[in-house]
Amino acid sequence: MAEATRGRVRVEQSPKRVRAYLGGELVLDTLAPRLVWEVPYFPSYYVPVEHVRARLVPAEKRSHSPSRGDAEYFDVHAGGRVASESAYAYTSSPIEELRGLVRFEWDALDEWLEEDEPVYVHPHDPYTRIDILASSRRVQVAVDGVEVADSDQPRVLFETGLPPRYYVPISHVRTELLRPSATVTRCPYKGTASYWSIEIDGRRYEDYVWTYRSPFAECAKIAGLVCFYNEKVDITLGGVTMERPRSHFS
Repeated sequence: MAEATRGRVRVEQSPKRVRAYLGGELVLDTLAPRLVWEVPYFPSYYVPVEHVRARLVPAEKRSHSPSRGDAEYFDVHAGGRVASESAYAYTSSPIEELRGLVRFEWDALDEWLEEDEPVYVHPHDPYTRIDILASSRRVQVAVDGVEVADSDQPRVLFETGLPPRYYVPISHVRTELLRPSATVTRCPYKGTASYWSIEIDGRRYEDYVWTYRSPFAECAKIAGLVCFYNEKVDITLGGVTMERPRSHFS
């Protein structure tokens, strides 16, 4: 795969076929998508302008990126709908690999496919891997000195670039301390997560706990199990208190 790096932006060609739809109509269909790491955590798709099927109408909006240059925005017309200012291009970018490409705001389109599989939130990062391993190490979770979970049957989820996550049966959690949350997040690798907050002595710890009730097949081992942000709680693993990791969830 061809790769280019300019400053903090990395550009790499993907071998996948990528399509996207709006209002049931095909917006783009490409065999030559570019993965562009504009932020360190995940890539975005840029596609050759000649592989765009939707009508792009120039918009007034402009923006500037110190690394990518000046962006021109377009309204996307497809399927009888208009996604305003949802596509943009760096036609004179100092990064030569971006010229002639168009980037679409992910959430502005209805559906994205990699090959024939739907993909959510953002493109799959080819350098991200998930391993879920059963463990007999005892996991104890405490919040401000109060134990909220204790399990010797965790599933440890190892995901590239993130701390290990310890998923435990909900029967090993003090559920009387949990309060339902309206928060829902989606992960392109695991699926849709729902959350709880923790309440101890009248103090609320918002969205510290989550579960994937129906994860994607690749992550079926964590279905219905409960996990805590180890950036925010105290975890003792096999009798050893773990240092709180630093991540963008801290």
